[in-house]
Amino acid sequence: MVRDDGWPMTLQGEALALLWRVELGDGYSSPLVDAGRVFTFETRNNTEEVVRALDRKTGKELWTAAWGAGMNVPFFAASNGSWVRSTPASDGEFLYVGGMRDLLVCLKAADGKEKWRVDFMQRYGTPLPSFGFVSSPLVADEGVYVQAGASFVKLDKETGKTLWRTLEDGGGMYGSAFSSPMLATLCRQPQVLVQTRALLAGVAPKTGQVLWKQPVEAFRGMNILNPTVFGDNVFTSSYGGGTVLLGLDRREDTFSVRTVWRTESQGYMSTPVVIDGKAYLHRRDRKFSCVDLASGRELWITKDRFGQYWSLVSNGKLILALDQKGELLLIRATPEKFELLDRRKVSTAQAWAHLVVCGEEVFVREKKAIAAYRWRQISRQSQP
Repeated sequence: MVRDDGWPMTLQGEALALLWRVELGDGYSSPLVDAGRVFTFETRNNTEEVVRALDRKTGKELWTAAWGAGMNVPFFAASNGSWVRSTPASDGEFLYVGGMRDLLVCLKAADGKEKWRVDFMQRYGTPLPSFGFVSSPLVADEGVYVQAGASFVKLDKETGKTLWRTLEDGGGMYGSAFSSPMLATLCRQPQVLVQTRALLAGVAPKTGQVLWKQPVEAFRGMNILNPTVFGDNVFTSSYGGGTVLLGLDRREDTFSVRTVWRTESQGYMSTPVVIDGKAYLHRRDRKFSCVDLASGRELWITKDRFGQYWSLVSNGKLILALDQKGELLLIRATPEKFELLDRRKVSTAQAWAHLVVCGEEVFVREKKAIAAYRWRQISRQSQP
């Protein structure tokens, strides 16, 4: 959720002005933005993985780091290429980058120099994940949390040393995981919420103890979107498994999980945004819907179908969505009806990476490029 009441009500003209655009190699990894830089991740010539730091104002390249890599993903995913998918994480000083061949590389953010790397196949004797390193790392306190090595792992962010490892082959299926870990507090207990391809679990950050776990039904383990916390409940939706709200209860140190409600509608890859107890969800059938989280009732669903994937950002009143087909959509967040305020084509290429909004800037990662836009209330700028 982005807190900014000054979002424009249009995507046209100077309300969304292109600042710069830089050609990149193939990739689905989202850009990472800090005060003065934009970090990108790409596959070059199917043989090399490349991290770049770009000047946030101009797009000028500041440094690059690269390593040899290459693999072919199976099944339906092959039609979209075998390029990098994981989005890097940062603690401000270092970047933590997940390479496709189950590799985590720690780079200095200032100059791209490598500090350490972990080859999870070598460390744990696990096979190459079928879909590569897809889940994004999470950096918190002294650790970096990753779904890698057919498990869930916490590494020391300074050294790469394993602090704990859990959920070993715990429903990972094929050694991969699509969903990314996140910090949450459920029933007054801080935990890391982690979704493998077969189950959802809460893990104690300090010890790696699995506090609770619950199977999540999905066709071929396609639990792709990130679960969403609603009070002491967790919302998730999977391809072939339906949509569910799980309720957590706690008695002393023991957790229990119950199904609050379940529906047949199916999510796919798009993590919803939650506003005032309503989940705005892009579904497997490529329609967009609004779900009341208290009851599970679908309040509305669009007649139109859109692209296969949306990334969603909200300021609590409006939703900005990037469609996989390269179109931005501006939507009013209301449970009464679907209200599309504006739309604009920003790329002729596919856009699978997550949209990034930072103040008056919007960053769009296309398949082979990244573009930076300035969006603003034009009327506000003209006022004395």
